[in-house]
Amino acid sequence: MMEKKTLWTKNYTTIMVATALGALGNVALSFALSFIVFDETGSTLKASVLFAAQTIPGLIVPLLVSPVLDRYPRKPFLVFFDGLFAVMYLIAGIWMYLSKFNYMEYLLASLVFQAVGELDGLSFNALFPKLIPEGFEEKGYTVSSLLYPTISVIMTPLVSIVYKKVGLASILFFQAVCSLLACVIESTVQVEESVVEGTELSVRQWWGDIKDVIKYLKEETGILTQAVYSSYSNGTVTGFSALQVAFYSTAAGFSPQLYAILESVSFFARTAGGLLLVKRETPKEKKYSLTARIYLINDILTAIQLYLPFPLQLIDRAAVDFFGVQSSNIRYAAFSNYMPDRMRARLFAFDSVFFLILNSILTLAIGALGEVLPYRLVMLIFGGSCIAVWSFCILGNRKHIEPIYLKDSAPAKTE
Repeated sequence: MMEKKTLWTKNYTTIMVATALGALGNVALSFALSFIVFDETGSTLKASVLFAAQTIPGLIVPLLVSPVLDRYPRKPFLVFFDGLFAVMYLIAGIWMYLSKFNYMEYLLASLVFQAVGELDGLSFNALFPKLIPEGFEEKGYTVSSLLYPTISVIMTPLVSIVYKKVGLASILFFQAVCSLLACVIESTVQVEESVVEGTELSVRQWWGDIKDVIKYLKEETGILTQAVYSSYSNGTVTGFSALQVAFYSTAAGFSPQLYAILESVSFFARTAGGLLLVKRETPKEKKYSLTARIYLINDILTAIQLYLPFPLQLIDRAAVDFFGVQSSNIRYAAFSNYMPDRMRARLFAFDSVFFLILNSILTLAIGALGEVLPYRLVMLIFGGSCIAVWSFCILGNRKHIEPIYLKDSAPAKTE
């Protein structure tokens, strides 16, 4: 009798358990960090500088390290970085417990942690596609994408209760334990990886690897134009967040409490959209047309959202997130499967850096325009620009993008 194929193989289950442990600690720590600087300094500027500075490692580290990850096995890197995290969190917890808060020390420490986080995330993204069973790429990425927001909804209320009572040091100790357990569990993953022949650590080799991926992106117009649209669209949505907060805080008939309800609806819509994708596989011949339509509809709905009365805003936001999570996971699975394994880390690095650059530019531009124009009009203008980018990148490059969705699944992964 033929064994039934399943997503939940030993490798996939193992990496999901390890990821869940990491998410538990990260949610707790992220919540505490969002309050500690303001609690200690009383300055919103210093808090903003801290979070803005944390984008710097994301612009530098991936491009520096990704060529190395493409030449050596990724699993040892992933295990090492989680183990390093455990040690760093333990030391940071002891430091916070024994010494007083110092803003500059805290800023430097946060940059170091962010840099290691970039390395850990890049290692995970490069290895993860090899741990998803053949034919389950969409479901594999969907389950992974639902993990963090689900844990966040569960953990955030708990942490908000205990944060003031136990302090940041205790939360750092908790994160250290979670990272150590994740490290131990990840070490049991069984996957075949090898060192690329002719590997040598040198500046010349690094530059050659960077030039290889630039050449690849020039030839693969579909990957490049999809990255441009996705980064522009996501960067615009990030910029809109500040406008929405301001709108709900100042507009007649709206309030921060209503915004909280909107965010809750957003979470449940994303979860429902993800669960639907887990249950139903999208035929590959429909993936391009489905994602392209979702992009366009979501751009339109986002642009007009603030012009609607609150009940319709809830429906608008729910539709955007319900269908958006589906298009995102379909795209991510197809493009990860299409990318050659030998340069997957570098391609993820370029995508990450490109997103951060556009995200920063668009957030600043939207925020600046929001100072002089009505918030609704700013969203309408930038929403319209997203449609223009969609027309050029997605619709205008169908012949380059559609074959990526039509590619057959990758060879079977090692169990």
